[in-house]
Amino acid sequence: MNDFVKELDALVSLQKSVRDLNPALGALYPVALVVDQRFLVYDIDPGRQAYAFVKDLPLPMPVPEGVRAAFQLEGYGGRIACVVTPDVFDSREGYITLLHEFVHCYQYETCEQDLKKELDIARKAQEVGNCMWEIDHPFPYESQIFTRDYLHFLSAIKRQKPIHIEGARRKLRSYLGVHDYEYMVWQEWKEGFARWVENRVNAQLGLPVNRRGLAQPFSRILFYAGGEACISYWFQLDPGLTRDLRRLFYSLYGDVSR
Repeated sequence: MNDFVKELDALVSLQKSVRDLNPALGALYPVALVVDQRFLVYDIDPGRQAYAFVKDLPLPMPVPEGVRAAFQLEGYGGRIACVVTPDVFDSREGYITLLHEFVHCYQYETCEQDLKKELDIARKAQEVGNCMWEIDHPFPYESQIFTRDYLHFLSAIKRQKPIHIEGARRKLRSYLGVHDYEYMVWQEWKEGFARWVENRVNAQLGLPVNRRGLAQPFSRILFYAGGEACISYWFQLDPGLTRDLRRLFYSLYGDVSR
């Protein structure tokens, strides 16, 4: 069996060096490496604060090569884990991607499940057994109206024009259906926040920021960049917002009274 303890020790060192940037980086989570159609599960040994191999599990479903994800491991007590292939250790950017997935683990363990219960798109997906709605929802990325107004939103952020930012958000909400609007906000919150934390790490380490998603034709990655841009702007005005994920979600949704 391959032993990845050395690589995971390097991950522990990286996490220690950046964990004060945001509470989402404050903990280490299980890492499931996909090797030979198996999960090799590593978790923290509390006594040593280091990773140790804990379990070998069969894959519950096909997992693509190069996977970078965070989801529950049924064979490991339903624990949320970072799921990757070993090539993630081939570059420094790969290690930062692991931290990005740790952010998703943090979101899951704080308020993600409660927030999902408030989304009609999530409730309807659960009713029909669609567990992939966060990936495959048919959002109208190619709509000229959406493209125009989302670009106006991004431009208003760049120019730091709060009235124009709010106006662009109201426009988007006015014509996107309930499910499309919920989907946009969910991705901005979930992936945009993880991208924001990732870029805070990049900045501290002197690495280029990640701006992927802004090139047309647009896809789901647009909301990684859009959410990150909006959160970066708000961080300047209210740093505490990035430490309260529930309030951050409602701010993106446009319901700041909650």
